[in-house]
Amino acid sequence: MCGIAGFWDKRHSVNNAIAERMALQIQSRGPDDAGVWTDSDAGLALAHRRLAILDLSPAGRQPMQSPCGRYVLVYNGEIYNHLDLRAELEAIGGGFDWRGHSDTETLLAALRHWGMRGTLERLNGMFAFALWDASERTLFLARDRMGEKPLYYGRNGNTFLFGSELKALTAHPDWQGKIDRNALALYMRHNYVPTPWSIYHGIHKLQSAHFVAISEDGRTIAEPVCYWDLGQIAQQGAAAGAVDPRALTDELDSLLRDAVSRRMAADVPLGAFLSGGYDSTTIAALMQAQSDRPIKTFTIGFHEEGYNEARHAKAVAEHLGTEHTELYVTPEEAMAVIPKLPSMYDEPFSDSSQVPTFLVSQLARQHVTVSLSGDGGDELFYGYGRYLKADSLWRTLGRLPEPFRRLFAFLIAQAPARGLEKAMALLPPRFRIDHFADRAPKLAEMLTYPDSQSFYRHFVSHAQKPEELVLGATEPDTILTRPDCMPNLPSLRERMMYLDAMTYLPDDILTKVDRASMAVSLEARVPLLDHRLIEFAWRVPTDYKYRNGQGKWLLRQVLYRYVPKALMDRPKMGFGVPIEQWLRGPLREWAEELLDEKRLRGEGFFNPAPIRKMWEEHVTGKRRWHYYLWDVLMFQAWLEHQHD
Repeated sequence: MCGIAGFWDKRHSVNNAIAERMALQIQSRGPDDAGVWTDSDAGLALAHRRLAILDLSPAGRQPMQSPCGRYVLVYNGEIYNHLDLRAELEAIGGGFDWRGHSDTETLLAALRHWGMRGTLERLNGMFAFALWDASERTLFLARDRMGEKPLYYGRNGNTFLFGSELKALTAHPDWQGKIDRNALALYMRHNYVPTPWSIYHGIHKLQSAHFVAISEDGRTIAEPVCYWDLGQIAQQGAAAGAVDPRALTDELDSLLRDAVSRRMAADVPLGAFLSGGYDSTTIAALMQAQSDRPIKTFTIGFHEEGYNEARHAKAVAEHLGTEHTELYVTPEEAMAVIPKLPSMYDEPFSDSSQVPTFLVSQLARQHVTVSLSGDGGDELFYGYGRYLKADSLWRTLGRLPEPFRRLFAFLIAQAPARGLEKAMALLPPRFRIDHFADRAPKLAEMLTYPDSQSFYRHFVSHAQKPEELVLGATEPDTILTRPDCMPNLPSLRERMMYLDAMTYLPDDILTKVDRASMAVSLEARVPLLDHRLIEFAWRVPTDYKYRNGQGKWLLRQVLYRYVPKALMDRPKMGFGVPIEQWLRGPLREWAEELLDEKRLRGEGFFNPAPIRKMWEEHVTGKRRWHYYLWDVLMFQAWLEHQHD
């Protein structure tokens, strides 16, 4: 695990100090070593920061040049099948004279032999890398299949820039840093800036499962090329016929064991995050089943009951026999993380579970250098509660004639909040919706949507009309607004999982884990995102994912082989912090300063009126606007950090 950066500008002689400064900005991604390689004739510089995981010797240093001198590689990530690739290369012949046992050397040899696409299609891993081909005078950038590792790139003026994080790019003297208001509108809808946009004009995130070629002194950037198409995989998998559930369970068990085993390879101490939920427990159970000593597991606990999973994690750890470490965090300790967030997530990002994710990463780093995570299970195996809610609501709406839907939407939108809550109280308990007055405006709009794709986009959106909040913005189209980007899937259930896997998973969940872990120089590995598991999961009929009223049904069957069912069957709990209460209490003064009307008007990014209205209604307890306000606050805190 490392950090990479570089620039290409033939107008001036290459300045090593600039490349070093860019890499220094991402030092936490690689505190163990640093290196720079330059081609003065081309005007190219490649920089690297190393977190040594495999082959701790100098043989694993980067930038790494091929023995023939044609290729130079800077690489961030882990290739879990690199020993298999070495064996395949050696069987082919060609006189490979290995200098060490790092996966970097394997990757460079593979790229030299099979080329870009041929290599990428063979890799099992998480990665982002830059490859310089001196013969073709072409720079290639590539990113792993699901976007576990980040990669930004683009032009500022005459200079082409790239890096693992934006802060590396901002260290170049040609950096311009103009905020993209359209990207800000997307952020206000999603609580993250979706790929391929970034918060800055001219700078993009490389899409997952893509590579891009840059030529002509960095002036020509080709269209990114997809080497692994999840839409095609989902469409083909969804068409698969019925299969035996026992055979599916056996196959999933075998795939999971191998995916976990491959991610346990390290020359440094290793452990696992353990929340006590199905995903993290599955990973910890399979690690322990394949280890001859107690594995290390880590949990953060909160004293607020609705946010505490630590006791469940402890019970699981005791059953598995892991070496378990838990830390109960006070509200003050959790809130102390908030000032660090703008630097850690160096573009606006407002998933509040970023706070506990950082805390558990910080805890784990005190004991290990690598930690396995259970992320990805919800998107692959129908685990989110919102899937059931959205599917049920869409089916219900489908039975209503359009005139009735529009009438209900009008009545709900016009009804006063107090009246809605009183009406809800008259319903039988099983039909009641908590905080219905807060949810009613969103429901009213959803009643009017004609297709499932726009319905789900609205269902998962924060700001429903971000252009009314962000001054001068035009919200761009995304995969959620383009039917031509959607594969042919049989129902909303499959579409939701696909859309989340393409957007929410890489741009929220994996971004959150990457930035939080790398901020403390911890490598996080995600076994459930092994591409073989993803391809398998899409071959599993949805009826084996959601069955008998349970999501993740098939994953549960595997887990029950290792952990008693009675220990696991409990309601799903989110991984968050009580932002709603904090904004009315200890964070109120901080938030008030960032949301000051004069300040908002002077900065010129937001329309102050609706934001001030939300803030006043929230602090008085009239409405619950904490999710929307946290989006604004994280941008404001990020903007303040940029000015500093």
